[in-house]
Amino acid sequence: MARFALTIVRHGETRYNREKIIQGQRGDVPLSETGFRQAAAAGEFLSNVKFTHVFSSDLMRTKQTTAMILEKSRFCKEATVKYDTRLRERKYGIVEGKPLCELKALAEAAGEQCPNFTPPEGETLDQVKSRAKDFFEFLCQLVLDEADQKGHPTSGIIDSGLEAFLTETFPLGSNCGPDLNSDSVAQVLDANILVVSHGAYMKSMFTHFVVDLECILPANLSKSEFSSVSPNTGISHFIINIEQDTKGIKTTMKCICINLQDHLAKVTESA
Repeated sequence: MARFALTIVRHGETRYNREKIIQGQRGDVPLSETGFRQAAAAGEFLSNVKFTHVFSSDLMRTKQTTAMILEKSRFCKEATVKYDTRLRERKYGIVEGKPLCELKALAEAAGEQCPNFTPPEGETLDQVKSRAKDFFEFLCQLVLDEADQKGHPTSGIIDSGLEAFLTETFPLGSNCGPDLNSDSVAQVLDANILVVSHGAYMKSMFTHFVVDLECILPANLSKSEFSSVSPNTGISHFIINIEQDTKGIKTTMKCICINLQDHLAKVTESA
């Protein structure tokens, strides 16, 4: 059995975000000035967190966001980043690089709601979720393998450090659970993983967590908050317990916060 923390961050703002242009995978533009400020704010917010593993989409906007987060870190400045194509944004096919209104027009013409519509040459939501599922299963196996190599008790992050990590780094706001009890925090972590990815991809991943893996959500989280796309550099945090037997890997998950954006207040004030 093993246990790990997973922090997932959306990339900072790009010009395409600001101008409501579909990015997908081909619209690989850099962060805007605001996007760099958002990434720096996220890095400062997470600066006291000791991440054991760092993963990022291989697209420019996520690479730049990851680099800024690590630059602000007290402990992870030299961390090795593993870039993974499974973390890429949803592929939007022929509408990539075009205004959002064109995607909406195509969806309307097809008689479908925009989030569920698949444009020609684009990925379906099921295909995106399949990528997210594959990546998450990879993380679980990685943590299990490393825990087995270390043996138990692990040399991971122990109780008091984890409790401070959750209660101080993730202050309880509107999108955080108020029920951080001893069962949820006073245990050993085998890994503390940072993932930087994209809005539509993260939404599909979170759907997999809740619908397929029955992740426990904060009691005060509304359905609209869960189903909304993360703001740029929105931060979500999960605690995952995993065990493996002859039938495969079994996971139990708890969401500590989703799409947290407290760190963006200073960015808004300085804009």
